[in-house]
Amino acid sequence: MDTAAGTASSAARLPDPADLISFDSLLTPEELALRDRVRAFVTAEIRPNIAAWYEEARFPLEIVPEMAKLGLLGMHLTGYGCAGRSAVEYGLAGAELEAGDSGLRTFVSVQGSLAMSAIHKHGSEEQKRQWLPAMAAGEAIGCFGLTEPTAGSDPGSMTTFARRDGSGERADWVISGTKRWIGLANVAKVAVIWAMTDDGVRGFVVPTGTKGYTATPIEPKLSMRASIQCEIALDEVRLPHDAVLPGATGLKGPFSCLNEARYGIIWGAMGAARDAFEDALAYSKERLQFGRPLAGYQLTQAKLVDMALEINKGFLLALHLGRLKDAGKLAHHQISVGKLNNCREAIEICREARTILGGNGITLEHSPLRHANNLESVRTYEGTDEVHTLILGQQLTGEAAFR
Repeated sequence: MDTAAGTASSAARLPDPADLISFDSLLTPEELALRDRVRAFVTAEIRPNIAAWYEEARFPLEIVPEMAKLGLLGMHLTGYGCAGRSAVEYGLAGAELEAGDSGLRTFVSVQGSLAMSAIHKHGSEEQKRQWLPAMAAGEAIGCFGLTEPTAGSDPGSMTTFARRDGSGERADWVISGTKRWIGLANVAKVAVIWAMTDDGVRGFVVPTGTKGYTATPIEPKLSMRASIQCEIALDEVRLPHDAVLPGATGLKGPFSCLNEARYGIIWGAMGAARDAFEDALAYSKERLQFGRPLAGYQLTQAKLVDMALEINKGFLLALHLGRLKDAGKLAHHQISVGKLNNCREAIEICREARTILGGNGITLEHSPLRHANNLESVRTYEGTDEVHTLILGQQLTGEAAFR
């Protein structure tokens, strides 16, 4: 952002209604400028349309080029047309996007933190050059195929299998199996598919036009309606020898990408919570009952205070973890702290915000119940509450209790 634009943005900046601790004072001018730019995009392009997209269960492909122009696709990656932004900047952008809708932040996560990260972290130079610039520009959408109908929290039990057809290092790969709850799979040009092999789990770069690849949207849904999740059928999908991701062997490969996505959720969930709070706060000031605004009643104020406190704490936690990530000091279990806490608190905030709205809160005129519905999915994917609880339990006790 140029200096003039940055100055104008700063002059126009208003404090967030939930901010009780001067959170903005903890951010750099560059971080604030990026956040404001994404916030303006959400205000102009997402908020006026999200109710219709949600009701129609439609992911708005038309806004992908605008997201690319903002540098949001693979924004935390460097090179190959990616923006090379910091972890904190990525988190701030995610919070603003999810304040619009979880489905839109999820698109950026699937594209950048999962599909692009897998190729960036583990791909060959040829794979990176072939796919990353187009994905950063929004010209190619990617998806990440790990979860299966019977292998969600336990991906090591996946049954999708990739076998070599022939002998030698140049033999083709042939993949068969089923993946489920795969975001964007029916609009993607490239899929990163994880499969069991004779040598353990490997990742494969699969152009979605390959014979035997079929993606079917999962419908109808009560959550993440302005997003796409699919079941992928892989029927003897034949790939060349160099389709494998050379840098990923075992579950550490996909888990390294999942941790990127989990980090983004820590910020995104609080964005949804903040938006629900702001909707409820504004409504409480205008809605009259017994001759007074709802905001003038003690019970309403108690709800608003409790929500605001958790939002402030959630953003402080997100920022602390982001600073650790930028310093290269973020531990895996700390990601679980953020994901578990912020998702759990966000969904409660959205539900509580709905109560202030009364019956009007069940309509798409207001955001809290839409956010709460979406957060049921966010709370589940990239590790359920139960999985993150057990990760933290192992950290505290030294005992693994997953089985």
